[in-house]
Amino acid sequence: MQVLGLQYDISWEDKAASQASMDAMLAASPPSPGSLVVTPELGDVGFTLNIDSLVDDQSMIWAAETARRYDCWVQHNWIERSEGEARGQNVAAILRPDGSVAARYQKIFLFSPGREDRAYQPGSAIHLVEVGGILMCPLVCYDLRFPELWRLATMAGAELFTICASWPAKRSAHWRDLAIARAIENQAWVIAVNRSGQDPHLSYTGGSLIVTPTGEVLARAGERDEIISAEVDPESVRKWRAEFGCLDDIQPELLGSIEVVRH
Repeated sequence: MQVLGLQYDISWEDKAASQASMDAMLAASPPSPGSLVVTPELGDVGFTLNIDSLVDDQSMIWAAETARRYDCWVQHNWIERSEGEARGQNVAAILRPDGSVAARYQKIFLFSPGREDRAYQPGSAIHLVEVGGILMCPLVCYDLRFPELWRLATMAGAELFTICASWPAKRSAHWRDLAIARAIENQAWVIAVNRSGQDPHLSYTGGSLIVTPTGEVLARAGERDEIISAEVDPESVRKWRAEFGCLDDIQPELLGSIEVVRH
């Protein structure tokens, strides 16, 4: 399965402009049918806490139209309103090639140093969906720093992780090293897609990457707008896990538990 990560400078709180940027990138490098396209965290508005004026259906409509246009899977990240809550939800959704929503993951670890927890409500479940013959688990940005979440997903069967992010330039080394570590320790594919450019608060240096289950970096972006892509082989995960069975030595009693939703 072909996987594409879209790294670009998100137009601050401007869905139309951001979507136009993504459309232009995809038109220049069209994804093949059945492939997976992954965008950064809050990919058409930026990492904003101003949720009141940005909750609508335009992000989902764009993702659905893109999936249908290219006959591909799309992971796009947007804001939703929590029922009965003043806070919103930071949601990474997986859309099928027919434009329907296959899964919705609500970000669990909110970035409290940036006051994300004041504007958003955390999720409480991981989601697994089969895409291209591999079991995929979507995660979001700050989730990268919490290996217990990844381990619980691996124990539930995850073979490929996507992590969409607005990860700032000043911690770019952490982004790269943690993405590779998560791939190695879980013997899983990691598709890590970050934004580039800047917003009113921070600068971003991209560095999106695609990592194999053994920790090899197949594709890595620089600091500017670009699409990274690679072929993901589902059998490579199973072969490596069978060959080097360190996951068999996990001690589940040390990890706790979480709700797992399989789609």
